[in-house]
Amino acid sequence: MERIRLGLMLHPTRDVTEVVAIIERWAARQKMSLAVRIEDRHRVPASVEPLPADQVADACDALISIGGDGTMLGALRAAVRNPKPVLGVHLGRLGFLVEVEPPELPAALDRVAAKDFTVERHSCLVCEVCDDDVVAFNDLALVRHPGSGFVSATLAVDGQRYGYYRCDALVVSTPTGSTAYNYAAGGPLVSPASDAVVVTPSAPMAGISRAVVLSGDETIRLELTPGSAAVAIEMDGVILQEAATEGAVQVGYRRDAGLVVRLDPRRYQERNQLKLSLIDLPLLPAQLRELLPDELREQLDRRELPPPR
Repeated sequence: MERIRLGLMLHPTRDVTEVVAIIERWAARQKMSLAVRIEDRHRVPASVEPLPADQVADACDALISIGGDGTMLGALRAAVRNPKPVLGVHLGRLGFLVEVEPPELPAALDRVAAKDFTVERHSCLVCEVCDDDVVAFNDLALVRHPGSGFVSATLAVDGQRYGYYRCDALVVSTPTGSTAYNYAAGGPLVSPASDAVVVTPSAPMAGISRAVVLSGDETIRLELTPGSAAVAIEMDGVILQEAATEGAVQVGYRRDAGLVVRLDPRRYQERNQLKLSLIDLPLLPAQLRELLPDELREQLDRRELPPPR
């Protein structure tokens, strides 16, 4: 029987030592092997095999994302050609995708080994940008450089032109990404059970001024117009191009492009509802903390304690 291999996707800056140690001990007991990107080999024990970044997902049976939503999105993008289940371990600030807190990890790994979990399927945007195909599980954004004017672009759907935008930023999001940049820009929350794409202008000055919700079967084309400001193109918050002043972005929709491990879908949903409600409360962080359930507040306190000397 071939040995099961798990791939570790690490937050680029946070200390992951404790979480990786838990996973390594568990994997040794289960006789499973671990892999990590070559550039992260100095952050893990020698028993973890380093692989080229573009080979980790293909070479592993499942992935463990250690970080926040950004790390989770990176893991999903890495596995988009051959989707693998991704378990998210939370080391971020306000994660909507990750489910497992570090103290819960041993029990969560046991359940994964026993195949006692469900898989949440995620769609992504497939975008033609800068003569290359890229994917985004949250959003694609055209963002103006401060002080350089406005994003000016036309909207076409399945080849039919519908209007134009003049705004600070233009956000195209999946249902998963509707809680992120789209939500901050005033766009709607979209059920993750739907196949939809949302196009939302941030701080619109002219043209289309409201969010547009489109079918996942429609192809979107955003084309910069003459006189547009220099535009940065972001994919899931990662900059693809710094200062485009011309050209177009074509966006399609791919179903079932990512697989997220869910251990307790109902509790996960309740946590996210709480996080969304806190975002809209105009309170200081200390005040928000008092509104959290005791269990979650204790977990935050443990995480913020200084390490023993």
